[in-house]
Amino acid sequence: MLIFRYLTREILLVMVAVSVALLLITMSSRFVKYLAQAASGDLATEVLFTIMLYRVPGFLELIVPLALFIGILLAYGRLYVESEMVVLSACGVSNNRLLVYTLLVAGLVASIVAAFSLYLSPLGAAKVQDIFNDPKTYSQVNALAEGRFQPGKGGRRVTYAESVSGEGEQMNKIFIWESHRQNNKPGMSVVIADRGQIVRKQGNRYLQLEEGYRVRGAPGKRVLELTEFSAYGQLMREEQDITRKELKVEAKPTSALFQSQQAQDRAALHWRLSLPLLVPIVALIALSLSRTDHRRGRYVKLLPAIMIYLAYLLLLSAARSGIEDAEDGFPVSMWTIHGLFLVVGLVLFYLDNLVTWYRSR
Repeated sequence: MLIFRYLTREILLVMVAVSVALLLITMSSRFVKYLAQAASGDLATEVLFTIMLYRVPGFLELIVPLALFIGILLAYGRLYVESEMVVLSACGVSNNRLLVYTLLVAGLVASIVAAFSLYLSPLGAAKVQDIFNDPKTYSQVNALAEGRFQPGKGGRRVTYAESVSGEGEQMNKIFIWESHRQNNKPGMSVVIADRGQIVRKQGNRYLQLEEGYRVRGAPGKRVLELTEFSAYGQLMREEQDITRKELKVEAKPTSALFQSQQAQDRAALHWRLSLPLLVPIVALIALSLSRTDHRRGRYVKLLPAIMIYLAYLLLLSAARSGIEDAEDGFPVSMWTIHGLFLVVGLVLFYLDNLVTWYRSR
C-alpha cells in the first residue's frame, strides 16, 4: 500500500501540473476569441467570465486524459532514470503489479472524466447556449460603445455613438451606415441623429433616434433620397430569432442522447462514452513507453508517445464524423479503434516477454 500511495502521488502531481498548464493555455485562446466579440459589440463583457467558467468541464474532459498520459510518462520515466524502478523490482514489485497500480489510478481518473463528459460538460454547454440565447448577452441590447465604430449584421451595418450617458441607454451624436438590397439591386443608407436610445417592441430591439436625417441611394447613381425626421426607429436585432434556437448536440443531456435515433446524437453519445474508456488504454500505453534508463533520459520517448496519443484521438474524431455521416449510425469503427490501441498497449507492455519467448524458441 505504501508503494501504491507513492506511485499515485508521483503520477497525480505531474498530472495536476500539466492539467493546469494546458487549461490556462486553452482558456486563454478561447478568452481572446470571446474578448474580440465583446470588443466588436457582439457580446456583453459582463458574461465573459461566466461563459469561461461553464466551458471548463468541456476543456477538462480532453485535457485530463492527456495530462494523465504525460504524468505517467514523466513520473515513471524519472523513477526509471533514478533507478527507483530497479529497487522496486528487487523488492518484488513486478511489471504486472505495477500495471495494476497504474490501472487503479487510471480508473479513478476515468471516473472523473466520465463525470465531465457525461454530465458536467453537457450541462455547461447548455448554460452557455442559454447565455447566448439571452438577449441581454449582447452589448447592443443596452447601448453602443462610446466613441467606437461597431460592425453588425454580418458586416452590413456600422454604428457609431459619440457619447453615451445615463446607464448606457442614452446616446448622443449617432451615425449608422447600412447596406441593403432593393429590387435585387445593391444600395446603402446613412442615418445621422442627435440622440437615441434602445427600445423593445414586439420582441425586437430598435434604436430609437431623434432629430436627424437619413440619406439613401445606390452606388454609382447620383439620385439620393434625403429624409429628415424628428423620430426614427432603426431595427438592431430580432430577438425572436435568438430565443428559438434548438439545443446543440453538445448541450443535450446524455439521457436525451440515449433516447435519440439521430446519427449526430448517437455519434455524440459514443464520443462521450469513449473518453472515459480512453483513459485506461492510454495509461497502459504510457506505462509501456515510460521504460528507460539514465543514459537515454526520461524524455526520449515523449515525442513518439504524444504522436501515438494524437493518432488515437484523431482516429476517434474521424470515427465520430463517420458515424454522423452514416445512415445507420452504428458505431463499429469507434470501438474498433479502442480495441486496436488496447492491442497496441498490450503488445508494448509485453514486448520484452514476447522477444524473450521468441528467442527461446
